[in-house]
Amino acid sequence: MINPKLLREHPETVKLSLKNRGCSDDVFTTLQQLDIQWREKQQELERLQALRNESIPKGKPTDEERQKLSELSKNLKELQEDVNNVKDKLDGFSIEIPNILQPDTPIGQDETSNIVIREEGTPKSFNFKAKTHDELAIKLQLIDFDRATKVTGSRFATFTGLGAKLERAISSFMLDVHTQSHGYTEVSPPVVVNSAAMQGTGQLPKFEDDLYKIDNDYWLSPTAEVQLTNHHHGEIIPNEQLPIKYCAFTQCFRKEAGSYGKDMKGIIRLHQFNKVELVQLVEPSQSNKFLMELLYHAEKILQLLELPYRVVQLCSGDIGFSSSKTYDLEVWFPSQNQYREISSCSNFLDFQARRSKIRYRDTNQSVDYLHTLNGSGLAVGRTFAAILENYQTESGIIQIPKQLQSYMGIQEIGYEK
Repeated sequence: MINPKLLREHPETVKLSLKNRGCSDDVFTTLQQLDIQWREKQQELERLQALRNESIPKGKPTDEERQKLSELSKNLKELQEDVNNVKDKLDGFSIEIPNILQPDTPIGQDETSNIVIREEGTPKSFNFKAKTHDELAIKLQLIDFDRATKVTGSRFATFTGLGAKLERAISSFMLDVHTQSHGYTEVSPPVVVNSAAMQGTGQLPKFEDDLYKIDNDYWLSPTAEVQLTNHHHGEIIPNEQLPIKYCAFTQCFRKEAGSYGKDMKGIIRLHQFNKVELVQLVEPSQSNKFLMELLYHAEKILQLLELPYRVVQLCSGDIGFSSSKTYDLEVWFPSQNQYREISSCSNFLDFQARRSKIRYRDTNQSVDYLHTLNGSGLAVGRTFAAILENYQTESGIIQIPKQLQSYMGIQEIGYEK
């Protein structure tokens, strides 16, 4: 949720950010009017409460005093209900409002306005036609798409044999790097989450159609960002404990509503996929510094695996609902001759912390909302696909990246004899 102090003291900043995100002027006007209306009614309620307290007699009340107190109490009750109704409207409307963009966010309507910050590594080119990752996976019997469809449905995959082992190796490698080199605490959370947690990180109510609902209050998690951020839901954290850094390997579930026709083949866009997630809870003045640190941590995996990639800053029309600033990592896919997203690293400022009621106590004992960050470190399936494509040979054999050879116990994946 947007900081109400920012709305009141710098309304033009909020108005411009919403406009750059594609929101109509009515969104800002309604938000501002509801906030003003609630504050005015709240002030009137406090005035009436003070008047009632002043009207309480010290001795035995007279009939006139009883009548006056009765009328004041009645008016207070009605006004309290009015205040509550306006507050409910304000909260209900605010929960649908996206986060405020940071000033250096590029302005644009869609991904065509994203800015490439830099490229790392040389994109692979072969003297033969590069096969797609799904072609390679099927021929090498690493993934069985047909049986996954038979068991569940389309856009699911079953990793088998060395495919399952490679997926596990990638996950273990990522977790080892983040815990041993980058200082993250590994967490293994439930994949079922409640509505409060989903609302806290911004998945609800905005993206309900893209989520798998179990019953009235439980959902399959679309990303471990939900669990790791809400690990401290409703808490006040001492400043000396910050930054808090968590990583987790989890299964993730998304309906991918509205994406049909996109990436129907392969494992780029599945309904169930595995991901290693990074989350940081930090002191507000340091959040952009820690965002760059988190970005580096995600990049390090690609560097160690020697996969060519680039860093892209997302524009106002492509950035996520809860984010104030986002850098995407895009890895090279030779068969498509293009880069594809493999991680998004974002600073949410106090947006998620307000929704999840996560605060910190500073050295002066003041309590305020902290800042949250998250990024994929990395998407396991897309890393798997990128390895197949970038490490393929003309004969169809897959060379194992050096960093994964000790996890796999082999140096290449070839055809069974």
